[in-house]
Amino acid sequence: MNNSSQSQRPLLALKFRSLLPKWADLASQAPFRGPSGPATARTSHNSQVQDTDMSAADVWDGAAQGLRSRLAHREQLLLDEENRTKPWRNALTGLLADKTGVVLGVANKRSIAWAAARALADQGMRLAFTYAGERMEGPVRKLAEELEGSLVLPCDVTRPDEIDSAFESIGKEFGTLDSVVHAVAFAPRDELAGDFFNTTKEGYMISHEVSAYSLTAVARRAMPLMEGRDGTIVTLTYIGSERVIPNYNVMGIAKAALESSVRYLAADLGPRNIRVNAVSAGPIRTLSASGVAGFSSILDKIAERTPLRRNITADEVGTVCAFLSGPHSSGMTGTTIFVDAGYHIMGV
Repeated sequence: MNNSSQSQRPLLALKFRSLLPKWADLASQAPFRGPSGPATARTSHNSQVQDTDMSAADVWDGAAQGLRSRLAHREQLLLDEENRTKPWRNALTGLLADKTGVVLGVANKRSIAWAAARALADQGMRLAFTYAGERMEGPVRKLAEELEGSLVLPCDVTRPDEIDSAFESIGKEFGTLDSVVHAVAFAPRDELAGDFFNTTKEGYMISHEVSAYSLTAVARRAMPLMEGRDGTIVTLTYIGSERVIPNYNVMGIAKAALESSVRYLAADLGPRNIRVNAVSAGPIRTLSASGVAGFSSILDKIAERTPLRRNITADEVGTVCAFLSGPHSSGMTGTTIFVDAGYHIMGV
């Protein structure tokens, strides 16, 4: 013990001695329970308080010994908790090992689809990625390189031949398929501003083809590869399917069709042991969201109104996608899970 701590011992001892009468009275009225043993009777400290010969060092050492005992007890409790939860944590590692999946809709590092891909890969799943058009090939390939064993394929969901080709390649490379993450959506930028009644037929049709019908088209190609595999299909939606969100317009209608498709697909594919679910994510600053007029102000307003008083992250959505793709959600299908910091429960 250094000199400074030794010089403080008399002062601390006096403080302890001033409190001893109160401690003694309390101790004499109640049994003492040790860190890990049964309650035992504690003898009165009155004699010790009255013993004026007791040195300050004795008081200090006694208090220090009691503190060390409590700290040791606390350390043991933490160790017991770690040992208790270790099997559970280990069980999550590699939960999706020997599984395969395909992720549609990765655009960049901020994409929810990329967050879902990383969550799946962290649990051991080998992945295929698709891209639409030569412009997106480079960014998707660069990201896929971060995940060992990934496959990268062209797949414009408006072209049936490319969907066929993509799943044919997946079948040849993987043999089977366990999971699909569908994170594809599109509407012309002009349709995401102003009044909904000005929606054009062309904008309406392309929005539904890419954002809603593509889920059915992809599921139909994935089905043969999922036979006997406890397959899962997860898609992404938004609360604009149920409520009016400024400037979301035709995309809200398309998302409503998407969610209805989830329910019908879940009913059709359930007998094949393939589950279909959706994740309704809160607003996140992604490439697709940037096309909605006034999106930044929407983001701020929602953060003020959610029960958690914040927006969500892509990683939070990604982990739920991984959950829906794994065995812990084996009894769930036809469901939409909200990951929006609780915004969907608010009335105003």
